[in-house]
Amino acid sequence: MKTSAPGRTCGISLLLLSLLAALHTTTARKNDIDIYSLTVDSKVSSRFAHTVITSRVVNKADTMQEATFQVELPRRAFITNFSMIIEGVTYPGIIKKKAAAQEQYSAAVARGESAGLVKAAGRKTEQFQVSVSVAPTAKVTFELVYEELLKRHLGAYELLLKVQPQQLVKHLQMDIHIFEPQGISFLETESTFMTNELADALTVSQNKTKAHIQFKPVLSQQKSSGQQDTVLDGNFIVRYDVNRTISGGSIQIENGYFVHYFAPEGLPTIPKNVIFVIDKSGSMSGRKMQQTREALIKILDDLSPKDQFNLISFSGDAAQWKPLLVPASAENVNQARSYAAGIQAHGGTDINEAVLMAVQLLNSAKQKELMPEGTVSLIILLTDGDPTMGETNPARIQRNVKEAIDGQYSLFCLGFGFDVSYAFLEKLALDNGGLARRIYEDSDSALQLQDFYEEVANPLLTAVTFEYPSNVVEEVSQDNFRLLFKGSEIVVAGKLRDQSPDVLSAKVRGQLHMQNITFQTESRVTEQEKEFQSPKYIFHSFMERLWAYLTIQQLLEQMVSASATEKQALETRALNLSLHYCFVTPLTSMVVTKPDGRERSEVAEKPVETNRENRHKNFYLGRPYSRPHTTGDRGFRLTDYLTAGESLLPGMLAPSVPERMIHGMDLRAKDVPAVASDSITGRLGERKASGSSTDLPQPAKTASPPGTTAAVPAPIQAPPVILMLPGQSVDRLCVDIKHSQGPMNLLADPDQGIEVTAQYETERAQFSWIKVTFKNPQLQVRASPEHVVVTRNRKNSAYKWKETLFSVTPSLKMTMDEAGLLLLSSPDRVTIGLLPWDGPGEGLRLLLRDTDRFSSRVGGTLGQFYQDVLWGPPAAADDSKRTLRVQGLDYSATRLLKLDYQEGSPGTEISCWSIEL
Repeated sequence: MKTSAPGRTCGISLLLLSLLAALHTTTARKNDIDIYSLTVDSKVSSRFAHTVITSRVVNKADTMQEATFQVELPRRAFITNFSMIIEGVTYPGIIKKKAAAQEQYSAAVARGESAGLVKAAGRKTEQFQVSVSVAPTAKVTFELVYEELLKRHLGAYELLLKVQPQQLVKHLQMDIHIFEPQGISFLETESTFMTNELADALTVSQNKTKAHIQFKPVLSQQKSSGQQDTVLDGNFIVRYDVNRTISGGSIQIENGYFVHYFAPEGLPTIPKNVIFVIDKSGSMSGRKMQQTREALIKILDDLSPKDQFNLISFSGDAAQWKPLLVPASAENVNQARSYAAGIQAHGGTDINEAVLMAVQLLNSAKQKELMPEGTVSLIILLTDGDPTMGETNPARIQRNVKEAIDGQYSLFCLGFGFDVSYAFLEKLALDNGGLARRIYEDSDSALQLQDFYEEVANPLLTAVTFEYPSNVVEEVSQDNFRLLFKGSEIVVAGKLRDQSPDVLSAKVRGQLHMQNITFQTESRVTEQEKEFQSPKYIFHSFMERLWAYLTIQQLLEQMVSASATEKQALETRALNLSLHYCFVTPLTSMVVTKPDGRERSEVAEKPVETNRENRHKNFYLGRPYSRPHTTGDRGFRLTDYLTAGESLLPGMLAPSVPERMIHGMDLRAKDVPAVASDSITGRLGERKASGSSTDLPQPAKTASPPGTTAAVPAPIQAPPVILMLPGQSVDRLCVDIKHSQGPMNLLADPDQGIEVTAQYETERAQFSWIKVTFKNPQLQVRASPEHVVVTRNRKNSAYKWKETLFSVTPSLKMTMDEAGLLLLSSPDRVTIGLLPWDGPGEGLRLLLRDTDRFSSRVGGTLGQFYQDVLWGPPAAADDSKRTLRVQGLDYSATRLLKLDYQEGSPGTEISCWSIEL
């Protein structure tokens, strides 16, 4: 096998998480362990990512200190190498069969030596950690390498880097190289920590097939304002996709191996018959049930009129909403929404009866010829617990369901939280052509459910098979698939035979709604080999490693549903590939040995999705110990706890010192403290202002009559909307909404490609939501008092208010500061701002800037004020009143004192012309 040069990661859903560093502060001097260099080099070659994380540290203290290297990496990634260089001596990790590694681990424990093994995980990541003692002035270099084939998710590949060094780093650099022979169709970056100063440290270069993103901030850019602390704390994300056509896909060849990517554009969606099976047992009560109802109502709205559907809710008993499948007409969907809104949680959990009822509904529709030919039938099960009523034996339930479905339908299982056996749901789904997904209990659970549905909402092809000439290829990965969904991608890889011809041809067969279809494509070996010659973007023999990675992942998945005999054969092949290509998989472990006069070993293992009964077990010195609960924990950990007197390096003592941790990146969300707002009290509410002056005298105080209490003046309120009128440099229009029924069309400018809608609650005098829709890029931003949800390519991303955000595409810039001001801007467009105002008159607020860019076709409740506006003269008796005429309608305007919310809380008192709508 040829050795691999560093390569990089990318793909549908890519999560690169770099060094996490949490420096535990104690009596020791801060930054005794100094990270003087932290680099992340990620090369993505044709969706296959090779990532190298390197951290160099020095102990500046005059005593021994412990340095901890901690990295979060994508769950689907395989570690391929780890090494430490301590005082010029390299201590490598060695990949072994899990049983052999465990023997070495147990032997170290038996000798009384520490050889800690900890498993922990986040939603999408696994954690690797190793600690070493560092002598005064000594230097240590940590290097971790991992690889992953990235999956396309809802039409995009995503690379996520968590940046959290916890200290200023003299040399901090991230390089992301992307090479896609198909061509890069779009590329965007996003960050939750970027400032205007840091933006100068980010460079993005791109041509047709290659992109390079570099982030290299100097020390002055890393500092927070007026302090020595770092501002680097958050996410750095790269999203992209590649060019596609209606064809047989793209075949790419390198060093005797090929990969075939298939995701044709322009295919019509196949109508579907879908049954939602919803757990309403007692454990679903509270927020879980509320979020499930919210998601289900949104999903029902997204059904196509060509679809058919039904609902089953179950606890100890199962009940179907309608006796048969019904078309997704507007009337039926509205009735289903009402039914979903009324689902209440109570009782036990009978999964067996509920799923078999769904199968019977589909069978009945087929027998009665109510299921149109060429449609796709799906069952989507959501549950939060193990079966407690009816049939409770998991194996028998799996057997019952498999026999009932008999390969006719696909079953998708969603496990809500950690009180359900994920292994049970995974086998239930994989046995029946579907997949399982964990839904995490969090504020975005409803969005997680909606995103999962979006993945399966648009089937494009069924019974997809790949055919290659048998005399040309061998050892081909899985080549038949039940379904292809819009926004996803099928990947097949294999090896070219010796002396094979220069042309590799392929046929892809599948079924559309009412017809069979065959795609044909071919690739010239010599031309393809030349594509992958640039060492800057390519690591050697990457396609062979891609093939091995894909084959191992598929073998591990097949083991879930295999019989005992088949499972052993699959496991043997997956193990052999893992050892040959040095992958840490669920079948292998990595042993790190640090000789210090006697052999010491630590073991890292690939974790698997855990059940509730063992997901919190961690091992320290060979026995379980407790650690604080973290939702969704899983990971690798290598820990070497040295007691006083144990030496790590010859002649070095390790006294009892506080643990020091080194990080580079962290995917765990941090709650940003709310910005305190100064309340404005003791002023008269909505005082009239004379003329346009904002410098008004305070009214004289008067004594209250005896026996009465002086009235407390109401605070000046911030209006729902402040508009800067065209041609006006000083005057602002404050808009109060007094009458509103249903969603409002606030702004619509077809030339700008912008639409703003909102729901205003007159009783609470605030917006319950504001939605901004852009045509190019196709993107939607929906703000509520709880959070901001950005939807692109049918994928939802939720952001908490007051978490900094910096997202840039060629045609849109999206930023949010610590005060919560979200700005949506581009060079030629009006800037739209959204703000969670927490001063007097709290609620969402809308801002408009650069309004001179509105076209003559702008309209809407607010947009009308950017057409021809005519002011009448001030009233003779009161110059604080005048008339405003807009499109033939007259509005009474009164000059009042209001709070300007546009710069954030606590706001500035202004005089403006106020109107009511």
